[in-house]
Amino acid sequence: MKLTAEQFRQNPNKRLTLMGMSGVGKTRLANILRASEWFHYSVDYRIGTRYLDEAILDNLKSQMMQVPFLRDLLRTDSIYISNNITFDNLAPLSTWLGKIGDPDSGGLPMEEFKRRQQLHHQAEVEAVRDTVGFIRKSSDIYGYDHFLNDVSGSLCELADPDLFRLLADHTVILYLQADKEDEQFLIDRAASHPKPLYYREEFLDEQISLYLAEKGLEFVTLVEPDDFVRWVFPKLFYARVPRYESIAREYGYAVPARDALQVNTEADFLELVDSVLRQADRK
Repeated sequence: MKLTAEQFRQNPNKRLTLMGMSGVGKTRLANILRASEWFHYSVDYRIGTRYLDEAILDNLKSQMMQVPFLRDLLRTDSIYISNNITFDNLAPLSTWLGKIGDPDSGGLPMEEFKRRQQLHHQAEVEAVRDTVGFIRKSSDIYGYDHFLNDVSGSLCELADPDLFRLLADHTVILYLQADKEDEQFLIDRAASHPKPLYYREEFLDEQISLYLAEKGLEFVTLVEPDDFVRWVFPKLFYARVPRYESIAREYGYAVPARDALQVNTEADFLELVDSVLRQADRK
């Protein structure tokens, strides 16, 4: 929702959505506010625990069935496997999403990779839609006055104006905008710690073709999974930036991630939001 600084200050029930690339500081802010009696709704957590829990567990069981000792225990129901995702540890979801490439290096074939990407897309759409219900639950059931929606770094890839309007109708959308130094940090981090990523299918098809041509490879099964992530991340990053900026212009506000990094308390955060809204008021 679009609010003046005065309206935001006077609103007894503050509802915000934090948007931006993974690693830009959304969850750090969420942890600060959660300690100050804000309800923290994490879209990634919802994806992993509600919509992809069974798929994640099936993937774990499939790996375990390849070990004879564990296979016998699973088949006799002698052990129980659970998905222990937390707000700060999304490794089970990330591991399930996987990377494309050579199976001998832990990669997934194109067909299976795209299947998981599509399932993630569907799960993210549903998890974003669930935001409205959790706003109500946070107040009616848990008694929280304030609500923070910590969305996935791939929100901008959904390209669904109805979803963006849904968030804007119920929350103030803040885009944590990386500067050049932040951008380089995120790119360097992806190079040193390549993680599974979500891609729009058209983007993936285009980039994998370019990668194969550049590396002189004929088949996706020859792709080294981590190398592709390192190669594609800068391209993904700069493809997402204008998408984030477009959402912020139409539905919310841009906040320098560098300023957000200086936030250490709820009061710091509220002052930052107030400053952003006052600046928008003057335009």
